[in-house]
Amino acid sequence: QVQLVESGGGLVQPGGSLRLSCAASGSLFSFYTMAWYRQAPGKQREFVASIGSSGSTNYGDSVKARFTISRDNPKNTVYLQMNSLKSEDTAVYYCYATRGVISSWGQGTQVTVSS
Repeated sequence: QVQLVESGGGLVQPGGSLRLSCAASGSLFSFYTMAWYRQAPGKQREFVASIGSSGSTNYGDSVKARFTISRDNPKNTVYLQMNSLKSEDTAVYYCYATRGVISSWGQGTQVTVSS
């Protein structure tokens, strides 16, 4: 089972950018579909973006045209580039990996958008 560790969160002003990273341990990383979810206080966990083993991507409606998901298979890492950040993007961001019946979550990284 793959282990996931997120990094790159922090405090940023509205309109700013951040790049989150998710490093995966274990083998067969390239075969996993990778995704980012987020959860704001008092709200349900929300889908942000995913990238398949083929490189195909999907995005939640609230982040389309602002966020970009990518992966570097030799480095076992998936990224989330977040631009034009808004206060409503404030949340804990979680990395997720899935392959068949196998799935794993990271521990999360806090992103706070505030002036």
